[in-house]
Amino acid sequence: MKSLKTRRAFPLQVLGLAGLTAALAPAQPKQTVSSSKHPNLAAAQNLCQQAYDKCVAAQGANEFDMQGHAQKAKNLLEQANTQLKAAATAANAANKKKAQ
Repeated sequence: MKSLKTRRAFPLQVLGLAGLTAALAPAQPKQTVSSSKHPNLAAAQNLCQQAYDKCVAAQGANEFDMQGHAQKAKNLLEQANTQLKAAATAANAANKKKAQ
């Protein structure tokens, strides 16, 4: 028979592991580029978000048994999203210089 201390600790361990997994997972790409200023970059961000959602769906359908490749793809999509935002920021700065 399990001790009372062990039975109480198990739910806390599960919650701790779930929290750690959520903290290490990349954030879903967000739409951070203005579609009115940079329609092509905004469209690319939207496609990153759609691809990320499909990776999540694929992971669920395959019970996360994809040898880490879907997670790597999600990480790369988040990096691509960040680079798209950086491209828009750089374009805004260049346009501001031209206007001066």
